[in-house]
Amino acid sequence: MLKKVFVSPDPGRSRLRFAARAVLGIGLAVVVCGLAGTSLIGAIIGGLAALLALFTVTDATVRGQAVTTALLPVAGLPVLTAAAALHDLPVARDLTFLAVVGAGVYARRWGPRGHSLGVFAFMTFFIAQFLHATTDRLPEMYAAVLLSVAAAAAVRFGLWCYERRRPAPAVPAPPAGTGLARITTRQAVQATAGAGFALVVGQLVSGDRWYWAVGATWWVFVNTTSRGETLVRGFRRVLGTVVGIGLGFLIAVPVAGAPVPTAVLAAACVFGIFYTAAVSYTWMMLCVTLLAELLYGLLGFLGPGLLALRLAETGVGALGAALAVLFVLPVTTHAVTDVWIQRALHCVHACTAQAAARLAGTEGADPAPRVAELEQLLGRVRLSVAPLVHPLSPMYGRRRRARRVLDLLDDCAREIRGLVAVAADPEASHDARLAAACWRVEAAVEALTGGGTVPARAGGPRAAEPALAHLHDLEHALAELAAPLRSPSGSRLAGA
Repeated sequence: MLKKVFVSPDPGRSRLRFAARAVLGIGLAVVVCGLAGTSLIGAIIGGLAALLALFTVTDATVRGQAVTTALLPVAGLPVLTAAAALHDLPVARDLTFLAVVGAGVYARRWGPRGHSLGVFAFMTFFIAQFLHATTDRLPEMYAAVLLSVAAAAAVRFGLWCYERRRPAPAVPAPPAGTGLARITTRQAVQATAGAGFALVVGQLVSGDRWYWAVGATWWVFVNTTSRGETLVRGFRRVLGTVVGIGLGFLIAVPVAGAPVPTAVLAAACVFGIFYTAAVSYTWMMLCVTLLAELLYGLLGFLGPGLLALRLAETGVGALGAALAVLFVLPVTTHAVTDVWIQRALHCVHACTAQAAARLAGTEGADPAPRVAELEQLLGRVRLSVAPLVHPLSPMYGRRRRARRVLDLLDDCAREIRGLVAVAADPEASHDARLAAACWRVEAAVEALTGGGTVPARAGGPRAAEPALAHLHDLEHALAELAAPLRSPSGSRLAGA
């Protein structure tokens, strides 16, 4: 797990920039709220609103990101109003919360913007419970949300808009065979059912902190598609919470809300959330848990009893999500895994073709967007096969084959990155053998995805030319993929 976080490739240092900008944007939002005269609660809701604005908005273009960011208060403020107005009406509050859960998940059918607005709406209701918001605090909270979103936008689109200097990455759409509308409808029903279970049981555990269970259920469903993915994410959420609570006893409890060390540690947690989110959900949840503990320390509520309660409520939420995906309109893992693998392989070929064209001097050839797309597709493959490679998976044969597939796909990505680095060198020249090697890569991809015979990589010494060496190693990795993808065992690789 440590290797995954600190050794995972970070092309263009995008994760590092993403995390550093988040610390800057959220810090500015808190300062702006303080200068505007808001209370501690106003500063906290402002900081959390800025965090969501910087974390959840994932449109492919900068213009799209700006539009979605501007729409966040439109989605969040009415929900905040409803949460505050229903504070003393438990039944109406709970039903409204479940409606927000269902609508927030259903909105994902409209792509990244729907997803962002759904998350912001849900988290606004959640934060209102966290801060026990009432109608008398609404003006201050409105101001904090608006100021913080504006501050985050100023940093993201003005002070440090590193996305403007690079082409927009292609965001992989969900597999067509499963149907985005069908999946989001199923997940909306599942999430609402799971949240309903978490809400009822969570209130039996604690009448004050029940919303933690609902929040755990919600976040388990974010960025998952199949039953297996959701179950693994629930496990990782509990694991990250357990480790975060352990660190809380060592870090947050001794700090006890002291302003300066709390601010420094909170900034470190924010950095950790953004830096680890793309590679380790467990680490991200560790940072989220520690951040929540620091905020409760500021509010004067932190103690061993509260930490134990958080663990219990997280367990309830994860159980609610597990029951929902197992028994309410389940989407099986095999419905999506093979499609993601095939799309990753097609992207490998597209990256190779663009890099070869760049080496040949073709005007406009640029493999960088394809490389970014490949990284995203590989992330989706890892997420999809996570149930198979999990240490607790009882299916040893599938686990071994799935790990082999992931290793070979990572080898392909490494050779692609090396090839692209060579192509970026203005001194690199085209070799006629590159075209033949690219044709062999194309043939291997077509065979792997179409059921044909994958040509074996010819033996011989490794090519001395860097571009050819990367292409030959890529051919070898593609040839090796045929065995685990077509194992004659009694089930498909993705059949979990």
